[in-house]
Amino acid sequence: MTTVRIDPCIETSCGDQRLQHSEEIAAGNRFAFGRNWRRFLSVVDDDRIAIAQKALQGMLETNRLDGLRFLDVGCGSGVFSLAATRLGASVHSFDYDPQSVACATMLKKRFAADREWVIEEGSVLDAKYLHGLGQFDVVYAWGVLHHTGSMWSALENVAPLVKARGALFIAIYNDQGRISRQWRAIKQLYNKSPRIFRPFVLLPIMLYYEGREALGRLVRGRNPLEGWLHIIDPRGMHKWYDWVDWIGGYPFEVAKPEDIFDFYRKRGFTLTRLHTERGAAGCNEYVFRK
Repeated sequence: MTTVRIDPCIETSCGDQRLQHSEEIAAGNRFAFGRNWRRFLSVVDDDRIAIAQKALQGMLETNRLDGLRFLDVGCGSGVFSLAATRLGASVHSFDYDPQSVACATMLKKRFAADREWVIEEGSVLDAKYLHGLGQFDVVYAWGVLHHTGSMWSALENVAPLVKARGALFIAIYNDQGRISRQWRAIKQLYNKSPRIFRPFVLLPIMLYYEGREALGRLVRGRNPLEGWLHIIDPRGMHKWYDWVDWIGGYPFEVAKPEDIFDFYRKRGFTLTRLHTERGAAGCNEYVFRK
């Protein structure tokens, strides 16, 4: 059996990274993504994992990943790393947030203790760390690179990690101009506010949008609470934790689809699949081949 390394923080750079991360959160310059993901783990079950598997299969246009190396950049909860292991891949996951690393570790212990799955701390902005990882058949960074504080550097850094003829699967927030700038201000307000006041930022916005959706479902003769009572998210996520992640998700950068396309075309990639979103919190999904 392959030896599995989990959170190998040996070098002092890892301690420096943790300190920087905690200081960014304390200063209100970064959302505590891992803290929210740890709460999300309470609702993770086989149904959500199966939906995550289906999402990977659909965008990658394959039923299995047997024999392939899969890199999960900014693994978050670890659900999609887990989904990739169940599809047969050898998975390497890393995240800048120590609590996200802990989430993935807990999922591994619960659902995939015998799988070939490496989990560790690392930053997509750390070129030295990335260089030591080698190359992968699939590099996956869904909703991650726009939260680094240096999105274009992160987009650049993942390119060399993809093998020739390998796949790069990323999701980046859509640039909606003025609306995106407004959301950025809301996210800054949320993270700069004392934690006791954050619900007063989150709840009015959530209730407004969820109220509109519930009314629409009611008019169409459907259960107005459908999105809360059943898994309807195509990636298996949960409404509440998604809202906390969306309102809090900072740093926050955006890009137009044509800019992402041009960026990777110049680096030898061909776009094979594209799914665009028009909603306020929508991520455009891209699959490129190298």
